[in-house]
Amino acid sequence: MTVESRDSDSSYAHGLELELDGALETEPGNRAGVMAGGVLLAIAVVLTALNLRPAITSVGPLLGEMRGSLGASATWAGVLTTLPGLCFAGAGLAAPLLSRRFGIGAAISVALAVLTAGLVLRVLDGPYVVLGGTLVATAGIALINVLIPVVIKGSFPARVGMMTGVYTAALQGGGALGSSVAPPVSDAFGGWRIGLGSWSVLAAVALGVWILAARGTGRAPAAEPGAAGSGRSLLRSPLAWIVTLFFGFQAFLAYVVMGWLPEVLMDAGITKGESGLLLGLMSLIAVPISLIVAPMAARQRSQSRWIVGLGVLGFAGMVGLMVAPAAAPLLWSVLVGLGMSVFSLALTVIALRAKTGEDTARLSGMAQGFGYLLAAVGPFLFGLLHDVTGGWTVPWLLMLGVFVAQMVMGALAGRPRYV
Repeated sequence: MTVESRDSDSSYAHGLELELDGALETEPGNRAGVMAGGVLLAIAVVLTALNLRPAITSVGPLLGEMRGSLGASATWAGVLTTLPGLCFAGAGLAAPLLSRRFGIGAAISVALAVLTAGLVLRVLDGPYVVLGGTLVATAGIALINVLIPVVIKGSFPARVGMMTGVYTAALQGGGALGSSVAPPVSDAFGGWRIGLGSWSVLAAVALGVWILAARGTGRAPAAEPGAAGSGRSLLRSPLAWIVTLFFGFQAFLAYVVMGWLPEVLMDAGITKGESGLLLGLMSLIAVPISLIVAPMAARQRSQSRWIVGLGVLGFAGMVGLMVAPAAAPLLWSVLVGLGMSVFSLALTVIALRAKTGEDTARLSGMAQGFGYLLAAVGPFLFGLLHDVTGGWTVPWLLMLGVFVAQMVMGALAGRPRYV
């Protein structure tokens, strides 16, 4: 099947669907097994996605309590909130190599096991153990972040937009649960350790289902990224760098919000519980956006106007948080949540700007590896500017500048081209 680089995305998806159907028809009796495996795999993808944010979003509302209990400094808190981005960068760049060496199914299984172990480890002892456990947990998350788009591209080629929307909706829903459930669980069971450690149960469940899904289909959950591809280094591709910067800027904004927003709101007089719920609301808003907007955008030639439109809404909400955070926190949270839901489009763009599973893996690894390296600077820089200036205005001005850069790069990344 030949696809011209500027064909519409819907035509490309339709062609892949016909190709897949033809392949299945050549193997009598295989269709039912693949379809059953597809359903189980879709469930495994959703359960896996639910685990990719609570390890991070559950920390923000409990950060003050953790510092008091552990006698930790503000520098320690800055390191804790910066670790996920740094870890995502390193593990993200390594993910394509690991998937080629061990296979995507095995790589994701190991990553889920590492995530489960890290969530348990970080609540067992003092501040350095918390940092070490967080490092382990986020290493597992980072590998999954890169490989799931490859699974979606290879196993659901005619439904890239829909499955990306389902995946990101589940991911955002997990983020909402992490920030909103952690404070009441912490209060009910007498401390932050249970509030953070309880998420290991969900990770263990996802691991079990993923293993079943990988075995139940009788094949790897997705095409291996070592399949034929262009072989050209994406480091020389301007489009790949545009996609990477778009992903990095939206991740920069997201991780600052997840790490610092509760502190900003509490400093403005809003309670710990309410701050956690507002952060959870931001993630929850992205669920319907991911389910509706991502598939709609994927069916169109260009995703640029969707990216810019969501960015404008998020920009307006961030202005409100800077000028008067306590005046209308619910409204600001809704607007910022709409802006942060551009994450689903960032993942969609990664899949749509590549033709093959290999190119998707390479672009996903580059965008998330370098993108999260950029994002890792966000929480630390935001906190540093707050310490230096003694207020929140300058840090928010930085965020507004990054928002503008995100919209520009997103508009360019959304145009119908291939790396």
